[in-house]
Amino acid sequence: MTDREWATQRPWGVRVDWGRAGARALGPGSACVVVVDVLSFTTAVSVAIERGTQVIPYPWRDDSAAAFAANREARLAVGRHAVSAEQPWSLSPAALRKAPAPRRLVLPSPNGSSIAAAVSAVPVIAACLRNATAVGRWIRGQGWGTAEKPVSVIAAGEHWGDGSLRPTLEDWLGAGAVVSALAAYGAGPLSPEALVAKGSHDGAGAVAAVVARCASGCELAALGFGDDVRIAVEIDESRVVPVLSEGAFADAT
Repeated sequence: MTDREWATQRPWGVRVDWGRAGARALGPGSACVVVVDVLSFTTAVSVAIERGTQVIPYPWRDDSAAAFAANREARLAVGRHAVSAEQPWSLSPAALRKAPAPRRLVLPSPNGSSIAAAVSAVPVIAACLRNATAVGRWIRGQGWGTAEKPVSVIAAGEHWGDGSLRPTLEDWLGAGAVVSALAAYGAGPLSPEALVAKGSHDGAGAVAAVVARCASGCELAALGFGDDVRIAVEIDESRVVPVLSEGAFADAT
């Protein structure tokens, strides 16, 4: 096995890694990359797409984001605490469920959105606990998830103040939910990383309660966004499969 092979978890059919670096390492040669950012980017994507909105990922909410959105005839999501009657869209799934549904929405996020925007040349799929089974079923319907056409599942994680990756329990369990669904529909073989992610999810018991009580879930609740956590743990209630095409996520089903 060459250095490149072990770094990309070859020759396994389902692989798991973390963050932008993991996506860049595993993406080339994959049939698709599945991004998992449970709290909250990919959950927000699932909610927006259910309402008919195409979601455009953007890495940062900076001065360039407004021009980026205007050039794409899209609305721009603001920070959770900055929502208003004029700009009711944010990374909050609860806010997106209440707000008018625009045709296109730019959704900045330094985690899931940044990873999605960094992947090129292969399909990118947004998965969360709400649609993990739908995503696994759709991927297998494409014939992906084999050693010849591998699937790479990327847990987004968060970042510490110094910019380093902070692995998060909710994204690890979300990645495991996708792997579990893929395996149920016959994908494989699973890399050791994928096996452990699957085992973590399958053995976690009440996943919704675990996510609600984990560090990220408690943080959001303390900030007043407990509804976002409750939406994120609507386990398998969504059938949308958000696939990034021509710069925007839309439902592939």
